[in-house]
Amino acid sequence: MNRLRTILLAEDSPADAEMALDALREANLANPIVHVEDGVEVLDFLYRRGAFADRPDECPAVLLLDIKMPRMDGLEVLRTLREDAKFRKLPVVILSSSREENDLARSWDLGVNAYVVKPVDVEQFFVAVRTLGQFWAVLNEPASDAQ
Repeated sequence: MNRLRTILLAEDSPADAEMALDALREANLANPIVHVEDGVEVLDFLYRRGAFADRPDECPAVLLLDIKMPRMDGLEVLRTLREDAKFRKLPVVILSSSREENDLARSWDLGVNAYVVKPVDVEQFFVAVRTLGQFWAVLNEPASDAQ
């Protein structure tokens, strides 16, 4: 069974989330998309807690992760995931408006797969998210530990 895996979008800004969702839909991806609004909800989804307790036990195709979020920021989420063997290989793309060198350096140090600065221009944002979605959802295969 080769079921399409979920794209998990973690974004607290309603406007940015809607733009990202529109761009992913416009990319004609068949993958289901789940939107959460903070780092705590990311971990609840991944660890199947609370509202996500009944979801299938599978890893998303990719996590599109904002840095600046309430309750738990994206870098803390990334640190938690990279410390857990179950999520160490989960593709994580930081999708943030932050151009701070410290955020970029910390993201790479924590093992992010890609870092995309959200363009202010809506069309550039759409192109960036569509490209990310197509790459990670279509071309990415789940990591296999079997040789």
